[in-house]
Amino acid sequence: MHPPGCCRPGAPARVPKRDRMNRPFDPAFALAMIPSLLPYFAVTIGVTAASALAGSCIGLGVARARLSRTKAVRAIAAGYTAVLRSTPSIVLLFLVFYGFPAAVHALTGINIHFWHRAVFVIITFTLLFSATMSEVFRSAWLSVDRGQFEAAVSAGLSPAQAQLRIVLPQAAVSAIPNFGNALISLMKEGALAYMVGLIDAMGQGFLVVSRNYGARSLETFLALAVLYWALTAILERVFLLVERRLSRGLRGVSQ
Repeated sequence: MHPPGCCRPGAPARVPKRDRMNRPFDPAFALAMIPSLLPYFAVTIGVTAASALAGSCIGLGVARARLSRTKAVRAIAAGYTAVLRSTPSIVLLFLVFYGFPAAVHALTGINIHFWHRAVFVIITFTLLFSATMSEVFRSAWLSVDRGQFEAAVSAGLSPAQAQLRIVLPQAAVSAIPNFGNALISLMKEGALAYMVGLIDAMGQGFLVVSRNYGARSLETFLALAVLYWALTAILERVFLLVERRLSRGLRGVSQ
C-alpha cells in the first residue's frame, strides 16, 4: 500500500497545480520538443495532401456544374457549396465521424466504425476543401476572356483543345494564389483532427501536455507554432515559385 497522494513506482510524479503554474518558461524544453513533434507532422501533411487532392477533383467538378447551362445542375452545385462553406469545420468533423458510420450502417448494414480515424478526417476536409476550391476554380475560369476561347476554336482547335491549351493555363495562373491560401488554411484546420483521436502533430502536443499534468504547455504549443510557421513559409515559397513559372510560360507563349 502506498500512502495517500503517493505515486505508483515508476509513474511520473504528480506536480501540484500551483507548482505547475509557477514554473518559469523554459526555452530549452521548447527547443527539445521540436524534434519529438516533427515526425507527427507526417500525419498532418498526409491528411492535408489527401484532402487537397480529393477536394480539388471534386471542386473542379462542382465548378463546372456551377457554370452549366442547366439551371437545376447550377442550383444543386450552388447548394452544395453554400451548405459546406456555412458549416464550421469542427461541426462537420463530428457529423462525419459520428453520422457517416451510422448512416452507412442504417442504409447497408455495414459497420465502418472500425475504420481508421484518418479516413473520417480526410472525408471531412475533402468536403470543406472541395467547396472552397469550387469557387476558386469557377472564378479563375471566368477570369479568362471568352473571346480567347472563341478565337482558338475559329483558328481550328476543337473546344476541348481550346479549353486545355488556351483557357486552362491562364485559369491556373489566376487560381494558384487562392489555391495556396486555401491549402494553408486546410493544413491549419487539420489541427482539429485530434478532437476525434487522430494523433497528428497537434494530438501529440496534447499528449505531451497531459503526460506532464498540464506543465510546460506554453513551451509545447510554442514548439507547435514554430513548426506550423515553418511549414507555412515553405508552402508560400513553393506556390510563389509555381506562380512565377506559370506566368513566365504564358508570357513566352504570347510573344
